[in-house]
Amino acid sequence: MKLKHLLACTSLAAVGFGAQAAEPTFDSVKDVLTKNACLACHAVDKKVVGPAYQEVAEKRKGDPANAALIAQHIRQGSKDVYGPMPMPPNPGISDDDIQKVVAWIMAGAKQ
Repeated sequence: MKLKHLLACTSLAAVGFGAQAAEPTFDSVKDVLTKNACLACHAVDKKVVGPAYQEVAEKRKGDPANAALIAQHIRQGSKDVYGPMPMPPNPGISDDDIQKVVAWIMAGAKQ
């Protein structure tokens, strides 16, 4: 009986990891970026008020620890990271939405 449960859990975990492995797309985060007014200051491929998402992705690629740093900047804001314009904090964005956006940025912020 326990072996059946173990096999079922292992199968579900494998499916879950497979779903996580899919590269995030702009379409998967566009609603999050829109409802949290991120696109008022950022664009995918060009500087607006803040840096382009692709610029952030380029600067932060290669080190998985940067995901936590990006999440912190989204939640708490930042200053003097990409220039003199400070990024205001976004306390209303959900943890799930931050994770989606960060995953997309860390994957290269492709349009």
